[in-house]
Amino acid sequence: MADADNGGSTKGWLDRIFNIFTGEPQNQKQLLDLLKNLQSHQLFGADELTMIEGVLQVADIQVRDIMIPRGQMVVLDHEDNFPEILEKITECGHSRLPVIDDDKDDVVGILLAKDLLSLPLDQSQDFEINEYIRPASFIPESKRLNVLLKEFRLNRSHMAMIVDEYGRVSGLITIEDVLEQIVGKIDDEHDEDEEVDIQPHGSNRYSVRALTPLPEFNEYFDTEFESEEVETIGGYLLGQIGHLPERGESIALESLTFKVLNADSRQVHLYQVIDNGGRPAEYS
Repeated sequence: MADADNGGSTKGWLDRIFNIFTGEPQNQKQLLDLLKNLQSHQLFGADELTMIEGVLQVADIQVRDIMIPRGQMVVLDHEDNFPEILEKITECGHSRLPVIDDDKDDVVGILLAKDLLSLPLDQSQDFEINEYIRPASFIPESKRLNVLLKEFRLNRSHMAMIVDEYGRVSGLITIEDVLEQIVGKIDDEHDEDEEVDIQPHGSNRYSVRALTPLPEFNEYFDTEFESEEVETIGGYLLGQIGHLPERGESIALESLTFKVLNADSRQVHLYQVIDNGGRPAEYS
């Protein structure tokens, strides 16, 4: 009986969708407009709409836009002994860490914390890290998130190292980073209660929370954005744009390019900021 009820409700849901259709959408914007119309008719909730928008937008985001930059990578050294490895894992709380040899350009593999759980705590002289590290995958900065997510699923992997055009390691990305672009921030017991407002992602790319106070933004980027009506950079940008921007939409102000990375039908949550080094910004 439960199956029949589910089938009936699914058919009714589809019937209501077809009743609202006024024509097939010809592009992604029309599709999003249709989905918003469906949500306004309460066919699904706002959270579901946000996730659908995230699924559609991951194809427009490159890994360089959300990667953990090289300078913020927590790594293990190939020469670390067992106590040193345990201390680093305990301190950072990550479940997997890159293992390097000479420097961060020389990543020799990935160590999963769970692979050490069966070892005795007094393990020392007999520990050989080569027996536990797994192969690392390397991807270009330009790879799209939808492609990467498919590769993560096919390879059953959760982390990839990112390399620039010269083959140098510029950062890393995890499957959690990709999923957060779809479902929103995923907090765990190791995340700090206070979110970082401005996060660098390479030499001239940053992710900036829309709720970042305007004075904090101005101090960080040496800008002079002012407004008597709003207190945050998100509010300031809304005033400049004149409408609620969608994911992927860009605006250029002075030498900065702002691109919406995360938004729902009610507000923008996260911007990408590209600093063009004093040159006039261009729309991306």
